[in-house]
Amino acid sequence: MISRDFILKKIVKLLLHVIFWITVLLSYSYFFGHNTENLNYVFSFSLFLMPVTIGTTYTVTEVLIPKYLIKEKYLLFILYCIYMIIISAFFIVISFFYGLIFLSSLKYEGMAPMTRTPLFPFIAVYFVVFIASALSLAQHNYKSTSVNQELKNRILEAQLKLKEQELNYLKMQIHPHFLFNTLNTLYGFALKKSEDTPEMILKLSNLLDYLLYQSDKPLVSLQEEINHIEDYVALEKMRFSDVLDISLDFENIKITTEVAPMLLIPFVENSFKHGQIINQKLSIHMSLKCIDNEIHFSIKNSAHTFTEKDKNGIGLSNIIKRLSLVYKDNHELTISKDQNWYTVQLILKNLKTPTNEF
Repeated sequence: MISRDFILKKIVKLLLHVIFWITVLLSYSYFFGHNTENLNYVFSFSLFLMPVTIGTTYTVTEVLIPKYLIKEKYLLFILYCIYMIIISAFFIVISFFYGLIFLSSLKYEGMAPMTRTPLFPFIAVYFVVFIASALSLAQHNYKSTSVNQELKNRILEAQLKLKEQELNYLKMQIHPHFLFNTLNTLYGFALKKSEDTPEMILKLSNLLDYLLYQSDKPLVSLQEEINHIEDYVALEKMRFSDVLDISLDFENIKITTEVAPMLLIPFVENSFKHGQIINQKLSIHMSLKCIDNEIHFSIKNSAHTFTEKDKNGIGLSNIIKRLSLVYKDNHELTISKDQNWYTVQLILKNLKTPTNEF
C-alpha cells in the first residue's frame, strides 16, 4: 500500500518541476523578446523550443548523470553526451526554421532579433540544461552524503552495541570469579567455626551490594571502588590471619574522580590467589594516587615463580579486555616479575574525557 507521505512527496516534486518549466518558459519569452514587440511570435517560438529543452534536460539528469556519470562510466557518459548534443542541435535548428517559415512567413526581418540565428537558442537551451544538471548533481551528492552518514551511524551503533555486549559478558565472567574466591574463604571460616564468621558475612554482604547494584553503572566514584577493595582485603585478613603482611597506601583521592566499577579488584584478587608465602609471610603492597587527571595504581605480591598462567588468569585477562574497551588508549598496564615480587602497575589517563561511556 502506497503511503500518504510517499504520495505527498511525489505531488510536491511534480509541482516543483512544473514551476521550474513555467519559469523557463517565461525566461525564454523575456530573453527572445529582446528588441521586439511581437509577443505572439516570441511566445510561440519559446513554446516550440520547450520540448527540445525538456527532452534534453531530462535525458541528461535522469539518464546520463545517474547511469553513467555517478557510476564513473566516463567514456560512455561523454559518448552519449555527444549523441545528445547532435540530436538536440538538430531540433534547435528546426526551431530556427519554424520561426522563419511558420512564424514570420519566410521574412527574415519579421523574426525576433534573438531568433535570427540558431546561436541564441543554443545558448538558451544548454544554459537551462547546465542549470538543471548542476541541481541534479547537487541532489545526488546530498543523497549520497545522507546515505553514507546514515550507514556510518548504523555501523557505529552496531559497534557500540557489540562493545556493550562484550563488556557485559566480561563483567559476567568477573562476578563468578570473585564470588568463587570469596565463598571459598567464607567456607573455610565456617569449617573452623570462627567467631569472625558473622563479621565476614557482613563484609561479604557489603561486597555483594556493590557487585549487584553498582557494577552495572558505567562509572562509580573512585572512593566507592576503594571501599570495595578495603572490604575485600578485610575478608582476606581474616582468612590469612598472621600470615598476611599487607600495606595499603591511598593518597590524594578526589571525590569527583570516577572509574569503571570492579576495575581494580581483579588485580587485588590475583595478588592473594597467586601470591606465595615466603618466610611464613604473604606480602602484598598496594598504592593508589590521583595525579592531576590520572590514576596511578600499583600492587605487588611476594612470589618465587612466575608462569604465563599467573599473567593471563581468568580475572586478569578479562580486566585487560575491559581496559581496552573502556579506556582504549588512555591507559598503561605493566606486568613484571623480579626475583621476589610480582608487580602490576596501571595508569588511567584523561579521566575528565573518557573514551567510552560503557
